[in-house]
Amino acid sequence: MEGRQMNRHFLNGYCLIIYAFLLLPILVVVGASFNAGAFLTFPPQGLSLRWYGVFFQNEVFMRAIRTSLWVAAVSTLISGVIGTMAAIFYVQHSGRWKESVRLGMMLPLLLPEVLTAISLLFFVYSIGIGTTTIVAMIIGHVLITIPFVFINVSAAMESYEPSWSLAARSLGAGPFTRFRRIMLPLIKPGVIGGCLFSFIISFDIFTISFMLKPVGTATLPIQLYDYLRTNFTPEAAAVSTVSIVLTLIVVVVSEKVLGLRIHRF
Repeated sequence: MEGRQMNRHFLNGYCLIIYAFLLLPILVVVGASFNAGAFLTFPPQGLSLRWYGVFFQNEVFMRAIRTSLWVAAVSTLISGVIGTMAAIFYVQHSGRWKESVRLGMMLPLLLPEVLTAISLLFFVYSIGIGTTTIVAMIIGHVLITIPFVFINVSAAMESYEPSWSLAARSLGAGPFTRFRRIMLPLIKPGVIGGCLFSFIISFDIFTISFMLKPVGTATLPIQLYDYLRTNFTPEAAAVSTVSIVLTLIVVVVSEKVLGLRIHRF
């Protein structure tokens, strides 16, 4: 009994160290955003909401946030549909090509992001799109985020029994009815989880956006990078904190409204 209790205390301490390692940089950024001084330092030189006011009055940053949210929403919608369809095909119909399909869907995560961005840049110019519109950037975001949807939906599909669809088919249900009434409710946690990861990755991605963005358009990570090249004020920390809050809002809304259940241990 004593040995089991010691192991439990050791495991709890180990988990606390891991959580502290992961959360400490975030806490430093949040603390620096309340700095009353003129430079980005930690610990803060007094507490103030001054730089949040400066940030919310900065139209350049506000436009970058709107662009990031719009691109992330569109990319998530497209990658959610494609990734879900690919996962269904992979589990139920790929047969002996199953491993090849899985590898093909995972390739965007295996290649260095900068090489993917350069390849996409050549691709969009070769098909006549170029970077004059935001379409090229959305294509890049979709390519990077599809694997996250595919992984989550594939995991949810592994517990799905094909006999359930056969039973519904024998009762006269068509393909769309079988998907909407039987399959989708059962794999919904995987779809929501994949779309959640897709949105967060798309909102924060830098290299793809930097290489494929149209002239005069910038997402929040790009705008923050440009700002820090010439400025070192706590406004950058305020921008980062707002980005963290927006990500948390997406997680909470997904959990409460869409029915996602986050497992705690």
